[in-house]
Amino acid sequence: MSYAATLRALLRAQPMLVAPGAYDAISARLVVQAGFPAVYMTGAGTAATLGFPDYGLVTMDEMVANAARLVQAADAPLIADADTGYGNELNVVRLVRAHGRAGTAGIHIEDQVSPKKCGHLEDKQIVPREEWLAKIRAAVAARPDPDFLVIARTDSRAVAGFEEAVARCNAALAAGADMAFLEAPQSREEVAAVPRRVGGPCLYNLVKGGKSPDIGLDEAAAMGYRLVIVPGLLFKTAIVAGDAALAALRDSRRHPEVGGMRVQEVFARMGAAEWDALRTRFRDDAAAREAAE
Repeated sequence: MSYAATLRALLRAQPMLVAPGAYDAISARLVVQAGFPAVYMTGAGTAATLGFPDYGLVTMDEMVANAARLVQAADAPLIADADTGYGNELNVVRLVRAHGRAGTAGIHIEDQVSPKKCGHLEDKQIVPREEWLAKIRAAVAARPDPDFLVIARTDSRAVAGFEEAVARCNAALAAGADMAFLEAPQSREEVAAVPRRVGGPCLYNLVKGGKSPDIGLDEAAAMGYRLVIVPGLLFKTAIVAGDAALAALRDSRRHPEVGGMRVQEVFARMGAAEWDALRTRFRDDAAAREAAE
């Protein structure tokens, strides 16, 4: 079964799926090892691994390459931030084909002007509705696997108001999108209204310290959301923990405690047992004895 088919099965089997955000292979493994069956590749976190803010500075090739690494590390369905599609409909076709080769299970494409900005920042700009819908249609037509999830993200709430954002979500679903992502609703009432007003499955972006209210996962499920992504949890935690560890090293002049993990335990989390089993698997007994002597 493809990762895309697995993701579809998860969405059918669960009232609401939660996909924490990962930005590199380590964080992708942590998500799966914590028991979450799907991973979200955060665009902001991916940009940060390259030393950039989430300002649309990362290219399609860089984003897809990171998605491929995360898929390989997690061995689980990955939903990837695909920003604005990196151009027009032709670029979107190339994008979807590239994600298909990478093993990505789904993507979301937004309606911001390129270069975009993080959805929870000020002064966003959006493209005309039909320009974005053309990209959604292109993504749907280009997917190499019919189970590949196309999520339509609109940032129009901050620019044109809540009613326009709802209308864009419904138009995108009519154009073939599998799920709607209304970014940054600005009150608890708006958050609750999205699944009622949008005629299809909805995604909620749980961002602590962003434009939207801080609701719990159970509350999101009760409202009717089918998928919740949590992009910044590991990304921001790593920054805070890294700052604290470096400050401790600087001030104490000693290596700080790092959760009591031994070196072997770190490597075990990264799959050392699998590779250890391969060390002598392909040698005959004589060669193995000779190598050991």
